[in-house]
Amino acid sequence: VQLQASGGGLVQPGGSLRVSCVASGTKFSINIMGWYRQAPGKTRELVATIAYDGSTKYADSVKGRFTISRENAKNTMTLQMNSLKPEDTAVYYCNIGWLNGMTMWGKGTLVTVSS
Repeated sequence: VQLQASGGGLVQPGGSLRVSCVASGTKFSINIMGWYRQAPGKTRELVATIAYDGSTKYADSVKGRFTISRENAKNTMTLQMNSLKPEDTAVYYCNIGWLNGMTMWGKGTLVTVSS
């Protein structure tokens, strides 16, 4: 199984950015897909998750600004980030989990919010 994240980059405060993640090579349906982030000098933290049935969970710091979505047939997940703030600067990691409890991390993609 491979996870490929894309879409990071540099954006000004107040701007928008979209990051995506594609999982390939899995024979089983992915239960939970999620985004985590790690800022310099900080621990990795949950940003948002989405279950197979579409139910979502967000960190309080991104509620109302970020939207997570997924397309089950293509094993893809997208995080739309609006009204970005400098404190959103971090490496964003996608994570997937199956019903048997196994999880997998993708390589991160850097998001920098700066003027």
